[in-house]
Amino acid sequence: MEDKLHMNWSARSIGAILLGNVLYALTLKLFLLPANLASGGATGVALAIYHLTGLSVSGVLLAVNVGMLILGFFLLGKSFVVTTLMSTFLMPAAVEAADRIFGDFVLTEDLLLCTLFAGLGVGVSLGIVIRTGASTGGMDIPPLILFKYFRVPVSVGLYAFDVTILLVQAPLHQAENILYSILFVMVSSIALDKTLMLGTTQTEVKIISNQSGAIREAILKQLDRGVTLLEAESGYLHDRTQVIFSVISNRELFKLEKIVHGIDPNSFMVITRVSEVKGRGFSIDKQAL
Repeated sequence: MEDKLHMNWSARSIGAILLGNVLYALTLKLFLLPANLASGGATGVALAIYHLTGLSVSGVLLAVNVGMLILGFFLLGKSFVVTTLMSTFLMPAAVEAADRIFGDFVLTEDLLLCTLFAGLGVGVSLGIVIRTGASTGGMDIPPLILFKYFRVPVSVGLYAFDVTILLVQAPLHQAENILYSILFVMVSSIALDKTLMLGTTQTEVKIISNQSGAIREAILKQLDRGVTLLEAESGYLHDRTQVIFSVISNRELFKLEKIVHGIDPNSFMVITRVSEVKGRGFSIDKQAL
């Protein structure tokens, strides 16, 4: 049974990586290249060399990815290569396929539309790949090496390399395109963050009420969610009370509010959005032992 589940997970992961790389290639062909935008990472290096020499983006991207993969193998180990290998070859292949399929086809010449959809496409496609636990490789590798050997934070390394790559491309573009490129990077970063958090955010609630017992029972029976009772003391009168703590799905919030206000209209609720929840009922099946 475990082997079957592992195979299913692997199939889903491979499918997600394939989807992410294909979406990235389509975004590059239909929006990023027509708008002549600068980009960070391995794609930025490939675009810079393309503008300077005319070499194909897919060929340069493959060379950069393979070079970084070999570097990662020697400096980061075999386990890193396993999570990077598929995208290393799949992304350049998808870019080349998109170029051959669409040829000179232009979806839109509107620079703003190209910028926005390029940012959305790149952010979502990278998010899909990263959510599987795989790495997109390329210029993500040097910051990981700097962190391992020199303890330079990965975020700082990524930012430094991306800025450097963008600066190298600056003389190759008009000032207006550079400004749109900055907008593209901002949109792609937001889209990436949203994609990584998609489906994982939940709602945390804390409820203070004189009817804590009745509210606890209602949450357990009507929402089938776990409840934790926290002992508390009011700050003004020093009255002993209980705080009801629970985590629910975002869709259950309205129903919970209706339940709580129906039992105690004077209750006090604190509602917080949390990025991820691990445990039974969320990352673990409720029936699991």
